[in-house]
Formats: sequence, C-alpha cells, structure tokens
Amino acid sequence: MQACDVMPAQGNACDFYLNSAPTHLYITQEHGKDGKMTVQATNTATQWLSGAGLRPTRQRVALATLLVGDGQHRHVTAESLFANVQDMGESVSLATVYNTLRAFCEVGLVQEVTVDGSKSYFDTNTHDHPHFYWEDTGTLSDAPADQLKITQVPDAPEGAEIASVDVVIRLRRK
Repeated sequence: MQACDVMPAQGNACDFYLNSAPTHLYITQEHGKDGKMTVQATNTATQWLSGAGLRPTRQRVALATLLVGDGQHRHVTAESLFANVQDMGESVSLATVYNTLRAFCEVGLVQEVTVDGSKSYFDTNTHDHPHFYWEDTGTLSDAPADQLKITQVPDAPEGAEIASVDVVIRLRRK
C-alpha cells in the first residue's frame, strides 16, 4: 500500500510499507537536480534489490537509488556514496554503507575493485571488464574490454584455481 501527499513546489512525501514496516521517503519530480530520489529511480532501485533477493530496507533503497536509479553504471567508494546519501538528507551511517555494499557484493549486484590494496571501489557493472584508474584524481572508469587481449595467464599454484583476473590500468597526465 502506498499513500502520497503532494507538497507544493517541493515534491512528494510518501509513506508506504516495505515488508510490513512503515517507511517514509521524500521524493521529488525532477531527477537528480536537487539530490533527492525520484519515484522512478526508487522503483528501479527497489526492483534491483528484490531481484537479487535482498529486502528493500529504507537504507538499502536510498543507496541503491544512488547506484542504479538512473540506469547508469557507477564506480563509487563507500566514502563517496556516504557523502552522496548525506547530501540527499538520508540518515545512514558510514558503517551501514560499508555493510550494505558488502551485502550487494555477496549477491552479485556490485563488484569490488581494489586499487593499491587499500582503496576499494564498487562497480555496478558486474561483467568482466578492465578499468582505468587515474592516479591524479583517484577516479576509476571502465576501459574498453574489446581492446584488451590476454592470451595466457600463469598456471595457478598446486591446490588452487584462478577465480578471476582483474585488470586495472593506471593512468597519469603527461
């Protein structure tokens, strides 16, 4: 059940139920202009979560809306996602962001890309593909997969198998 009351010039305040729990979201009609969630983006996020078997809690929906609400792929850090959700006015702790991203990884909604062994990015494009990492800005982006050719990888040590091969191409400005 969903009940929405229009608030003039501000958007909609929607009360609805997620798994029998009353939930309140502030939703605007203009996507992305003021950092608030739109109905369409929220629906996309909720379907994304449900499709993976995750319960769409308020925090998960808020984070998923930022990640996939507009249908575009993202490369985010937990810290950047936390800042974005705070800008939206949602009350979500940094620990919740980390835990939620881990849950998203476990069910295959995002993949973790580690740079320098210490900095993790979370990518909504879960297909195998290489990445560009800009050292000067600390940003990660997709590299064209069709331009990368790996003809052979070393044999795995005895008793091990290769689970995946991650390619991060580090870039710096000339």
